[in-house]
Amino acid sequence: MTEPRDGTDSATHADGTRLFVSSRARRRAVLHLLVLTLLFVGLAVLSRRQLAFLTDAEAVRAYVRGFGVWAPVALVVLQALQVVLAPVPGQVLAAVAGYLFGPWWGTLYNMIGIALGSTAAFWLARRFGRSYVERMIADDALATFDTFVEQRGLFSLFVLFLIPGLPDDALCFVGGLTPIPLRKLVAVAIVGRAPAFFLANVFGDLLATGDTVAAVVLFALVTGLSVLGYANRDRITQSLDGWHRR
Repeated sequence: MTEPRDGTDSATHADGTRLFVSSRARRRAVLHLLVLTLLFVGLAVLSRRQLAFLTDAEAVRAYVRGFGVWAPVALVVLQALQVVLAPVPGQVLAAVAGYLFGPWWGTLYNMIGIALGSTAAFWLARRFGRSYVERMIADDALATFDTFVEQRGLFSLFVLFLIPGLPDDALCFVGGLTPIPLRKLVAVAIVGRAPAFFLANVFGDLLATGDTVAAVVLFALVTGLSVLGYANRDRITQSLDGWHRR
């Protein structure tokens, strides 16, 4: 079977739902999975000798405290950069922050980074326009949220930020294309993303304190909600659209 000329992915579920919006999206997903797998294997090999140290949360936290203010500064910078460059999901850094700094300080440092990164993403999108955003985010995310966010405004953007599993960083770039004032966009991004980041920090802290059962339950809950949020992203936008028209 030849691939459709418009780039639509021929792979579908039994009910006809497309697995990917385009062949480009499929290749990107496979590439990301491969990179993550290689990173995981590489880190496992490189950290074999350090594994005992890394699993001792008190020792790790004491080591991190030895860097003084530079440890939280590094976390803030990494979290800000991941919003703009998106090398890793922000929640991964949030869990690391919870492990290193605890749920409250970890959340604070993460949200400072998120505020800086979101501000940069909003500004870059507004400064360089649609062509820049199209290069920065996936086609399916742009197709799903672009016109919707512009037409439905700030409250709908807040709800999208609040629901786990939706592409938060992509929403920052999409939001930057709207005429909504920058300060309101940043405020909505911080408030809307804070709950998910707090839960990720709690997860990291539970691992550090050895409460494995609670950590697994929380991880399963957040992962389940994220999967539901991502799988139903079109229905979510349609529901918000219907609510807005009332």
